[in-house]
Amino acid sequence: MKIEIRGVEKLSFRERQAVALKEMGNSSEQIAKKLGLSTSSVSTLLQRARSKGYEVVIILPGDTLGLFGQGEEE
Repeated sequence: MKIEIRGVEKLSFRERQAVALKEMGNSSEQIAKKLGLSTSSVSTLLQRARSKGYEVVIILPGDTLGLFGQGEEE
C-alpha cells in the first residue's frame, strides 16, 4: 500500500510533516512529540493544511483486496 498526497505543493514544510505523520496513523499527541510541538500547534497545522485542499489517495495493488484471484474458473 502506498499513499499519495495530492496538492502537497500548497502546504508548508511543517504542514507536510504533520499531514504525512497523520496519514500514517499517528495521533496528534504522537505528532507533537515527534516534531517537538504542542498538540494545539499540530491541530493548527492540520487545520491549515485541510483548508488548502490537499487530498490523500491510497494506492493498493489489485490483489490486496482479494478481488482478482489467480486461476479463477470462467
